[in-house]
Amino acid sequence: MTTKPAAERPKRRIGALRGMWPFLKPHKTLAFGWLLFLCLSSGASLVLPLAFRYIIDKGFGHSSQAVINETFIALFGVAVVLALATAARYFCITLLSERALASLRQTLYAQVIRLDVGFFERSRVGELLSRLSADTEVVQALIGSGISVALRSAVMLLGASAMMVWTAPSLAGLTALVIPAVMLPILVFGRRVQKLSRASQDRLADAAAIANETLNAATAVKAYARENIESTRYSNAILRALATARRRIGMRALLTMAVIVLVFGAITLVLWAGARHVLAGTLDPGVLGQFVLYAVFAAGSVAGLSEVWGDVLRAAGAMERLSELLDERPDIIEPAQPLALPRPLSGALHFDHVSFHYPTRPDTAALHDFTLNVRPGETVALVGPSGAGKSTVFSLLLRFYDPQNGSISVDGIDLRAVTLNDLRSAIALVPQETVIFSGSAADNIRFGRDGASDEEVHEAARAAEAHDFLSALEDGYQSEMGERGVRLSGGQRQRIAIARAILRDAPLLLLDEATSALDAQSEAAIQQALERLEKGRTTLVIAHRLATVQRADRIVVLDGGRIVAQGTHESLLAEGGLYAELARLQFVA
Repeated sequence: MTTKPAAERPKRRIGALRGMWPFLKPHKTLAFGWLLFLCLSSGASLVLPLAFRYIIDKGFGHSSQAVINETFIALFGVAVVLALATAARYFCITLLSERALASLRQTLYAQVIRLDVGFFERSRVGELLSRLSADTEVVQALIGSGISVALRSAVMLLGASAMMVWTAPSLAGLTALVIPAVMLPILVFGRRVQKLSRASQDRLADAAAIANETLNAATAVKAYARENIESTRYSNAILRALATARRRIGMRALLTMAVIVLVFGAITLVLWAGARHVLAGTLDPGVLGQFVLYAVFAAGSVAGLSEVWGDVLRAAGAMERLSELLDERPDIIEPAQPLALPRPLSGALHFDHVSFHYPTRPDTAALHDFTLNVRPGETVALVGPSGAGKSTVFSLLLRFYDPQNGSISVDGIDLRAVTLNDLRSAIALVPQETVIFSGSAADNIRFGRDGASDEEVHEAARAAEAHDFLSALEDGYQSEMGERGVRLSGGQRQRIAIARAILRDAPLLLLDEATSALDAQSEAAIQQALERLEKGRTTLVIAHRLATVQRADRIVVLDGGRIVAQGTHESLLAEGGLYAELARLQFVA
């Protein structure tokens, strides 16, 4: 996802934190328990100064051993209540944050994985991963500790303030005079901290994107001896993130320092005034001690709120980034009242005057006035130079994109009239670049049809000429393939892709350079498997090696997004033109 310039970004507001509510709402019981135990622990804390006042005025003043014993037993009882309530409060809020975070991550992933291909073309996977991990952890930190500290501090501040007024109104009034001075730096520095928090998250996402790109292309990095260059590029990104973080930390440190100086300056002022009252005999020492403790509670609460405010601002920036993901909407829209594809599907395809421009290349037509009819069960090969529009045909047929003009139909039904799941369930794709997941070999083949039995997986592997090399692995079909299939050769990866397509057993088959990574001997065996797979299915084949498409029922030659010729291999050779030139370059060479 491209980062918007600062001027184009939505106004940063604390209101972004409202986006957390849907993930907190289902856990009302935990939230209620947390609030209940918060009130108990805060109440127990507020009782402590009363006990100290009683000890000073009644216990020490009258030298009563019995009173002292009773008072300290009561004090210990309050401490036990405080400990139990604090532990229960911690349990409730921590479990609440974990559940909310799990729900948030599930929702984010479900949202992102359902976005269309165009979104991933303009986004960086590393940044998406940063939002799914780093940003959600920032939000979790606010829910798990920040909110708890903030509410506890707010309750303690209100309670302590009320008790200060009740204990010594004159001193409380003096304290109230300095509150505006304490709040001023929070307002002044807060906006700057929030801006730097969002910038810090953006810079970390930039670094994560670089790491993701280079680590996923480690072979290319090493082949071109770019380890030092890429390390420097990543280091520069980290240093930019560090510089932004340093400014954020510095601003937050100044905020904390200002609040602490002002708060404890206020306490010193109040103590000075209270000491004068005690010397004058207008205030009992126990009352002053009680007031001081409440003042310390209030000061600590203000300091806690000022620190949490930085977490709130940081979480607001993170939630704003997450909300951008949650607000993303795919360009490919499901029909409101979808039509059902016929069962069984015959596989008749019709491209009717289709024109298409990729969103990233709006000035260049990938397909122009493209019209093609494919009969049920026919095998049609698409050939032409790079950029001719062959892969675009596949992308439109899979409805990764919709054409700007014209229509595409299967069995007479417009693709836009059926659900994406219904359409894509009817298609089996063997891509040029096979994606292998980090699970077992069986899991990778079963990717073609979830729930397939082991016997069906083995049969698909045999048909794809993959059974022998899979059986020879240490754990057979249960062998782990490693991340991105690093333990397999290119040819082995393509055989697994073909096995997936065989297992899918779909009426439409798309083969994109399905044998490009195979040697001549393996290709001959795979061609036999593909011939068996193509029987009874409508098949579109993309191939640069013309030797692999000679068996097609029809060859369609594309150039510049247009069909320039079509026919059999022999007829196209006799006709001359682009196909004959391509054949001459390959076969003569």
